[in-house]
Amino acid sequence: MGYIMPIAANRQPESRATVVIVNWNGRALLSDTLHALRLQTEPAFHTMIVDNGSHDGSVDYIKRHFPYIDILPLGWNAGFAHANNVAIENVGTPYTLLLNNDAVPSRNWISSLIAALDENPLAGMAASKMLYFDDPGLIDRVGDAYTTAGAGKLRGRKESARRYNNVEWIFGACAGAAIYRTEALREVGCFDKDFFLINEDVDLSFRLQSRGYRCLFVPEAVVYHKASSTIGHDSETSVYYGHRNLEWVFIKNLPLSLLIKMLPMHVIYNLAAMAFFFARGHARTYLKAKRDALAGSLKMLKKRRIIQATRRVDTAYLSSLITPENLISRKHIRRQAPEINA
Repeated sequence: MGYIMPIAANRQPESRATVVIVNWNGRALLSDTLHALRLQTEPAFHTMIVDNGSHDGSVDYIKRHFPYIDILPLGWNAGFAHANNVAIENVGTPYTLLLNNDAVPSRNWISSLIAALDENPLAGMAASKMLYFDDPGLIDRVGDAYTTAGAGKLRGRKESARRYNNVEWIFGACAGAAIYRTEALREVGCFDKDFFLINEDVDLSFRLQSRGYRCLFVPEAVVYHKASSTIGHDSETSVYYGHRNLEWVFIKNLPLSLLIKMLPMHVIYNLAAMAFFFARGHARTYLKAKRDALAGSLKMLKKRRIIQATRRVDTAYLSSLITPENLISRKHIRRQAPEINA
């Protein structure tokens, strides 16, 4: 059970959406993000910040400059997944929006995402058009894909911002800037806290899709992202969690026939990733990630049984969501954008 927050006196009962931000030592990032939320065209929404034990004055800064925001101070770094779960327990609105503390939303971000789910009852989540904060002519990501190698992929990475201008059904949403139906999150159990961070949103998208909650990409919902401001480019943290959790997504979510079909490409992908990270001095971190993924596999298999037993869509539908892997293209983009660790 997470921290249960008392209902704040300034909460607007008519609000249909709650914006949740997880913060860990993000004092220098919060100003742009929170000021952008003040300028939203959506008139009624609530903002909640979960602080993962920051020691940079983040909490005092929020209280002083944004007193209307509810703060859930956890007192320790509980990770992105668990911190969001604690917040979602306290959400009292039909829609939950997740926003990174290094993401700056455009003025119609909230209203565009709410409208998309209002107009599409089959959608349980929607992804934003995320552009680089320092180079808004380039795409950071336009939602998530999942490939035949059994790995997540950032859609549209490093492509022109002039592309991807149509609403479309996709595999999943990046939790750095997304909207979810709150009831859908609670139905599937929110994030898997064992992931801590990275790929926890790929796992969540898979579980929501398995329950029949589809994902929309909404191009009008633009966000400017200061990519990897918290965990850093090619850090040991990002390599470790990225490649441990990649295996857990694969183990938990794929129907058996798809898992068997994709296993050879998954092995090739892992060998290529191993060579890539060995060459960059991350051999020990990469091997530790795979060792710990194996150590946690029995726990993930227990979760797999529940996911597969409660699945409401057939294998053919899930297969239709999976896109071809291109290791050469992935390597090229990876070199251009070193913050990618999957």
